[in-house]
Amino acid sequence: MAEQNQNAALYFVDRHRKGVPGSKLAFIESGDSGRRLSYRDLADQSDQVSGLLARHDIRREDRALMLVHDIIEFPTIFWGAIKAGVIPVPLNTMLTGDAYGPIIADCRPSAVFISAQLLPMIEPLLATSADIRAVFVIGDNHTNHHDFQAELDQNTPAAPIHATADECAFWLYSSGSTGAPKGVRHVHSSLQATSDTYGAQVLGITAQDTIFSAAKMFFAYGLGNAMSFPMAVGATTILLADRPSLDAVFSIFTYNKPTIFGGVPTLFAAMLAALGDDTPDWASTLRLAISAGEALPADIGNRWKSLIGSDILDGVGSTELLHIFLPDAPEDIDYGTSGVAVPGYDLRLVDDAGSGIKTGDIGELLVNAPSAADGYWNQRAKTRATFAGNWTHTGDKYFQRPDGRYVYCGRTDDMFKVSGIWVSPFEVEQALITHAAVLEAAVVSARDTSDLEKPKAFVVLKDTAASDDLASELQTHVKATVGQWKYPRWIEFVDDLPKTATGKIQRFKLRN
Repeated sequence: MAEQNQNAALYFVDRHRKGVPGSKLAFIESGDSGRRLSYRDLADQSDQVSGLLARHDIRREDRALMLVHDIIEFPTIFWGAIKAGVIPVPLNTMLTGDAYGPIIADCRPSAVFISAQLLPMIEPLLATSADIRAVFVIGDNHTNHHDFQAELDQNTPAAPIHATADECAFWLYSSGSTGAPKGVRHVHSSLQATSDTYGAQVLGITAQDTIFSAAKMFFAYGLGNAMSFPMAVGATTILLADRPSLDAVFSIFTYNKPTIFGGVPTLFAAMLAALGDDTPDWASTLRLAISAGEALPADIGNRWKSLIGSDILDGVGSTELLHIFLPDAPEDIDYGTSGVAVPGYDLRLVDDAGSGIKTGDIGELLVNAPSAADGYWNQRAKTRATFAGNWTHTGDKYFQRPDGRYVYCGRTDDMFKVSGIWVSPFEVEQALITHAAVLEAAVVSARDTSDLEKPKAFVVLKDTAASDDLASELQTHVKATVGQWKYPRWIEFVDDLPKTATGKIQRFKLRN
């Protein structure tokens, strides 16, 4: 008996040719374009992409680099490549040109799909790669490269190849919050593993939902929010091609009325600051928000609930595990904690020697996950260090309360001791943002004149000007909130904090 074809595109795309009305909208672009993509058209056009790749001799297991905005071509190309057995590699569209060089050299793609607006930034790099055999430009194409739409119009569809559940399906590059991005290889079964667990059992997403994710689809968190979760149930996703500015985000809420919103803590903080005390009209439509990328400060969660009326489900995830594995759940929220494991995921905390620890002690979080990556590309030592048998090292420090909920303390590299006691940068940051003047804060270790480590804070204010005594006032505030020895000895007021495009604070840049 032939083994069942477990190509992920059969479940997420082709299944809907019969399972939902073909005219049901899968994706809607926000803004002036108003373009729509139905489930039937997605199935047909992804078949055409599969045929396009075959025509250009892009073969099974070749890499297809995607530098594509969140537009309807993104899912068409992503799923078309998976149908062909070609490995789609979505890249962060918000990097500078020089940052793409090492990634292209590492990935060695055979094909490149690129939004026309982004082409000038990396075209010189494309010419230096001997591996690239075809470049497909999406949008106004005034180059000698292939026009994506013209290629698609040749209409030579190809059926999905036979794949196993354990076969590599796609790569994502890590966000670079702790250094250079790494190529993370995921298998066909990973996407359904996340949609069957977090998507179905935590979010409870249904075909009636409309989803908007400010986090982009090149980010593991955004890929789940905007694509795999809604597509698993036949829901509709709103796409935003541009950066998620406050104006763009509020416009989508006003005109598209999403029922589920995926954001990051810095965006929720900015939205609350802009809204002030005024509950917006769209609040009644939103049934749920989710947050990841950084731990959600309790103050932001509580203020959102008070003003908007719906909850923010804080979640912890990673590119290596594809989505959230440690979340709050509806009706089970305690802001300031990270919740409990997603059903189907096992967690444990270990000390530096890898041994289990007592409840209440701080340790590194390890996860046994059905969605764990197959490893890093070209990074054997880091693969062995991160993926230890069934367990994945997250690099995050936590302690577990007696009630079972986990409390985030910081990245392993970010933690430090003051007077022999561990200090969590996140705990100090949470204390700082509860002050009325503070919008955002990041805390790192710095050394005093005696060469001892102490907390240093970088603070973004809601108003641009800091009073002469504000630093002293913030230090007193932290002492009263989390402890006398944890207060920042130095406070530097800054206009913004260094972040990845996915909203994670790059604390390693503040330590330099």
